[in-house]
Amino acid sequence: MFTRFLASVAVLGLTAGMAAAEYKLTILHTNDLHSRIESINKYDSTCDAEDEAEGKCFGGVARLKTMVDAKRDELADQNYLLLDAGDPFQGSLFYTTYKGAAEAEFMDAIGYDVMAVGNHEFDDGPEGLAAFIDAVSFPVISGNLDLSSSTELKGKVENHVVLDVGGQKVGIISALATDTVETSSPGKDVVFQDEIDSLTADVEALQAEGVGIIIALTHVGLAKDIEIAEKVPGLDLVIGGHSHTLLSNTQEGAAGSYPVMVGDVPVLQAYAYSKYLGEVTLTFDDEGNLTSAEGEPILLDASVEPDAEVAARVAEMGAPIEETKKKVVASSAAAIEGDRAVCRVQECEMGNLVADAMLARVADQGVQLAIANSGGLRASIDSGEVTMGEVLTVLPFQNTLSTFEISGQGVIDALENGVSQVEEVKGRFPQVAGMTFTWDPSVAPNEGRITEVMVADGDGFVPIDPAATYLVVTNNYVRNGGDGYHMFEGNDKNAYDFGPDLADVTAEYLAENAPYQPYVDGRIKQK
Repeated sequence: MFTRFLASVAVLGLTAGMAAAEYKLTILHTNDLHSRIESINKYDSTCDAEDEAEGKCFGGVARLKTMVDAKRDELADQNYLLLDAGDPFQGSLFYTTYKGAAEAEFMDAIGYDVMAVGNHEFDDGPEGLAAFIDAVSFPVISGNLDLSSSTELKGKVENHVVLDVGGQKVGIISALATDTVETSSPGKDVVFQDEIDSLTADVEALQAEGVGIIIALTHVGLAKDIEIAEKVPGLDLVIGGHSHTLLSNTQEGAAGSYPVMVGDVPVLQAYAYSKYLGEVTLTFDDEGNLTSAEGEPILLDASVEPDAEVAARVAEMGAPIEETKKKVVASSAAAIEGDRAVCRVQECEMGNLVADAMLARVADQGVQLAIANSGGLRASIDSGEVTMGEVLTVLPFQNTLSTFEISGQGVIDALENGVSQVEEVKGRFPQVAGMTFTWDPSVAPNEGRITEVMVADGDGFVPIDPAATYLVVTNNYVRNGGDGYHMFEGNDKNAYDFGPDLADVTAEYLAENAPYQPYVDGRIKQK
């Protein structure tokens, strides 16, 4: 349905026959790097040396550096900017080890002009983002954050920037998804304002200053970007991230055209994980009106030679963690599907693996049910040998197992929350073990989408008892209210939040069941 909507709004160009172009601006852009410092394989996890030698790898900061440098040479006499729409943090052992320092170093080396704050920049609290900003030479912006009470970030995150590009004032404004309070750890001193209200005010302020071109660089997801393009007057372009959406006129499986046109406003996104470099050229007439927006994301495949200097530095920084990454912990009989486009809307193989592993680890404690948030699953795993590096790419957040008591009604409420934002492909979608559930997408969110919940009982299943108390296992992030699971919070649940690391638990479960056979069994049904 969403793809059909995109197709309905997508227009490949703007009105023909307008005034002759007086100004051209090329935007190169990335989003959702997610610590893919090294190259990635077709499953978006770290590529190994064998696949690299066979030309099967994509992206990585060394390839990105090569392509950006090539584009700079090509555009040397033209107007251009390099922008990032947020979330360079979190997703590989480079982030786990260096906590943003690697991302800062390589993004600075590539030479970004502006970056938007993403939700995962708060994964280690405001302190983590502050350290990153201190380490980079480019502005990091977000216009809908009130940081006046934040001792760590006050004065560090800019509301917007205005750049002189070929004699033209170009304003870059930004907004971060307001549900970051549920998807990361910004803390109580970071106050969020409505994205559209904030962006509208920023456009008005820049127009009053005589800024001619205004670009929204956002981290809110494509659906919200389309709404922004519709509702915020005065925008010339929206470049986004957060939903990891591939827009393309040539790539199979793209969610819509590049750009998606919303009225006269182009909306762009370039997938994630350093696999593509977005490129769009805007043409304005002599009155400052946008007359065309043309381009296509550039696939950074094996034909792009990694920059030697950056590649050497990546290898140097990767050396201390290479042994951990290379350790073979298990094998899988087939690829384990963990793609976010699957796991955030339905039962998936990776979700079953992780939920089963969680429940198996604590079943001897009397724990009956497991709930895992799909947002915690960050990649697939290919068939054959499974390394610890691959497991950590899937589960990079260093979450621990949390066990607690909750009523059957609380479990139903949790599942209701989990399916409340499926249309937006949000990470709260629940993967489960020890139970099955059925949900009805025709029902409004939080108004009874969950139509049936069955819990394991011996060799079968019985209906959940809303009044009974159940022992549940999840990860500490979800137990403390992450992804909207506020019903799990509190000190009244006999909780233990400091169990073993989820990645270690999953690796050990894979080893115990090697060769692991990925599967789905209908534990999540759609009515």
